[in-house]
Amino acid sequence: MSVLSGKKIILGISGGIAAYKTASLVRLFIKAGAHVQVIMTPASKDFVTPLTLSTLSKNPVYSSFYNEDDQNALWNNHVELGLWADLIVIAPATANTMSKMVNGNCDNLLIATYLSAKCPVYFAPAMDLDMYKHDSTVASFNALRKFGNFIIPAEVGELASGLSGEGRMAEPENIIAFLEADLESKLPLKGKKILITAGPTYEAIDPVRFIGNHSSGKMGFDIATCAAKLGAEVILISGPTHLFIEENSINLIRVVSAEQMFETCHQYYNQVDVAIAAAAVADYKPKNAAHQKIKKSEKELSIELEKTKDILASMGKLKKNQFLIGFALETENEIENAKLKIEKKNLDLIVLNSLRDEGAGFGKPTNKITFISKDLIIEPMELKPKEQVAIDIVNKIISHYGA
Repeated sequence: MSVLSGKKIILGISGGIAAYKTASLVRLFIKAGAHVQVIMTPASKDFVTPLTLSTLSKNPVYSSFYNEDDQNALWNNHVELGLWADLIVIAPATANTMSKMVNGNCDNLLIATYLSAKCPVYFAPAMDLDMYKHDSTVASFNALRKFGNFIIPAEVGELASGLSGEGRMAEPENIIAFLEADLESKLPLKGKKILITAGPTYEAIDPVRFIGNHSSGKMGFDIATCAAKLGAEVILISGPTHLFIEENSINLIRVVSAEQMFETCHQYYNQVDVAIAAAAVADYKPKNAAHQKIKKSEKELSIELEKTKDILASMGKLKKNQFLIGFALETENEIENAKLKIEKKNLDLIVLNSLRDEGAGFGKPTNKITFISKDLIIEPMELKPKEQVAIDIVNKIISHYGA
C-alpha cells in the first residue's frame, strides 16, 4: 500500500504546456489511494480541460473563487481547501506562479489556497532552459525552500521550445516516487521492526473440538495497520480469525495453537525493536488430545488440562533492548493484577482492559483501556473505537523512541 493512500491532496495546476501531464498524475494519485482536489489557474485551462481532470479525480475542479455561471452558488472557500489538504502539489509550477507564491501576489484561487495551507507543499517547476536558470527563478527556488516548501527537481530533456536541457517537469511517475520517498523518510517508525500477536488460540480436544475464546483479533490487526502506516515493518502473528490485511510492510503469519504462536514469536523476537502481545492466548490446553472424535457415550467427560507456555513471560525473560508491551484482561482487582504482571513478566508497558467496562472486551468495535508503565504510572483512557486505541498504543512507541 502506498504511503499516499488515504492522503488528501490538492493538485495545483498553473499555466504551462506541462499541464497536459496532470491527467496522468491525477490517475496515479487515485491509483495510490489518495483523495484528489484539483485547483487550476485560469491560464492552465488553455492546456488541459477541467472536465478531464474532474472525471479522473471524481471531484469538481476549482479555478475561481465563485461560479460565474451560477449566481446562487456558494463561493469556493480557499481557507477550507487549505485546511482540508494533507499536502499540496503544484505541478507544473511556472515561473509566474512561483513568483506569486514567493511574494504573496494573491490574484487567483490557487495562490489564496497556498497561502492558507498548513500542510507540506511540494512544487514541480516547468519552464524553458534559460528561464529555469535565470537569477529570478533561482531566487524563487531558494525563497520557497526557505518557506519550508519542497522542490521536485525538473528533469533534463526536450523542451517545448525545441531546445533540450533542464526545465522539463518531472514525469508523473517520478513525482509520485519523489513524494512517496520523501513522506516515508519522515515517518516516525521508519526503520523500526515490530512483532504483534493477535486473536485467540485454539487448543485441540480432538480433531473436531477445541478450547478457545471470543477474541476477534481486531485490536492486534488495528495496531499492526497503524504501525505500518507510520513506517514500521510489522510481523503480525495471528491465531484463528476471519480478518485479513493488505499491507506490503506487514508479514501476516497465521497460527492455531499457543505452542505454534510461542515458536513463531521466538523465531522473530531477537530481530525486532518492539513486541506487542495483544493475542488472547489460552492459558491451558488438553494434556492429551484425542486422535479421533470423542463419542458422546458418557453423561460426564473429564479432560485433564496442562498449562501452555507463557509467551509474554518468555519474551520478558529474553528481553534485551526490545520495548515490550503486554495486554491484561481482568474482571477484578484490575490495577493490582496488572501491576503484578508488569513486574512478573518484565514489561515496559501494559494495556489493561476490564470486562466490567461497557463497550470494552472481545468482539466489540470499541475498547476502553488503561496504560500502566513499568514505573507504575497509571493513565486511564476514554472509550474509543479500536482504531483510535491502536493510535494511542502506537504513540506510546513513538514517545519511547523520542520521535
